[in-house]
Amino acid sequence: MSTGILAVWGRAEQQDFRSRVRGTLLGGALGDALGAGVGALTLEEIRAAHGPDAVTDFVPAHGARGTVTAATQLTLFTVDGLIRAQVRRDTGAWHPPTDVHRAHLRWAATQHDWGPDERRKDNGWLAGQEWLYARRDPTRECLNGLGDDIMGTLDRPKHPAAHDGAALTRSAPFGLLVGWEPQLVFQLAVECAAHTHGHPTALLSAGAFAVVVHGLARGETLDGSVQHALALLADRPGHDPVTEALRRALGAVRQGIPGPALIESLGVTDSADEVLAVAVYCALVGEDVRQGLRLAVNHGGPSAATGALCGALLGAMHGETALPPAWLAELEGRATLLELADDFAMEMTQGPALHSPATAAPGWLARYPR
Repeated sequence: MSTGILAVWGRAEQQDFRSRVRGTLLGGALGDALGAGVGALTLEEIRAAHGPDAVTDFVPAHGARGTVTAATQLTLFTVDGLIRAQVRRDTGAWHPPTDVHRAHLRWAATQHDWGPDERRKDNGWLAGQEWLYARRDPTRECLNGLGDDIMGTLDRPKHPAAHDGAALTRSAPFGLLVGWEPQLVFQLAVECAAHTHGHPTALLSAGAFAVVVHGLARGETLDGSVQHALALLADRPGHDPVTEALRRALGAVRQGIPGPALIESLGVTDSADEVLAVAVYCALVGEDVRQGLRLAVNHGGPSAATGALCGALLGAMHGETALPPAWLAELEGRATLLELADDFAMEMTQGPALHSPATAAPGWLARYPR
């Protein structure tokens, strides 16, 4: 599998990339946390509970403010899997879907274990983070799909009828593989979505979202990145719902002042295509990250999912310094998110200095075992 990885990174390019990686992971977590407390409510219920302006700041979820859901947990393990895939290349083994699947199985262990199991030598650093051992509304499809060691594939996906957004919300990290060609990013996201979801709408939404993040992480515009995704969707069987959803999101930008009614016209269910459309629209029209995320969570749909996707898009587009500092200060797991983001950026830009077929930094292999 050739990825066309960039050979040389200048210092400024490395710093820009690291800021976008941090922005993507932190922004996604902020949107997830902002919507976590209202995901099951209608807009009227949100306003009744939080005032006429609806949610403008973190509200308690899972017993505290700023807590994240399974979407952020799984996103972190996706990153872990992608780093492991790069490290394992030294052994001659190169199959990223398998490495991401193994990482998602490590997430599954956090959902039933009390805490990190010291006996598991393959856990690495991320699975040792105790705060991740908490069940945060994971979907049945994710729990069941990762409930055994059998990996879902495109030929035999887990849950062939599942088209909710849970595979989509963990797919931003694929877009951060900026040295890869867009069609390979798309394909990897689709193959990894099949670990838990098999419906074309779920698979292709994950692929399209990854390609949009990929364009943003490379410094392209959001509109241009969506056009890339539409072009890659066009050849895929079953693409119509996802293509139409993205086109509706682009068209809605010209339909007046952004607000809940316009957002709900794009969809209020948890179907992956509708979740994607709402997130893209809110990222397109938000004047800044704060406004974009408020738009993304104040509606009758799955607020944590739309918030997480919108936050990842805005973070990839603007970098970490555009994120609201007061929200970052309260965000659960911020230290872990930052450390993992920096590890990912370091692996992607300076991997040969960390490991090769002949040698490896022992600290790195302890964090990311082969």
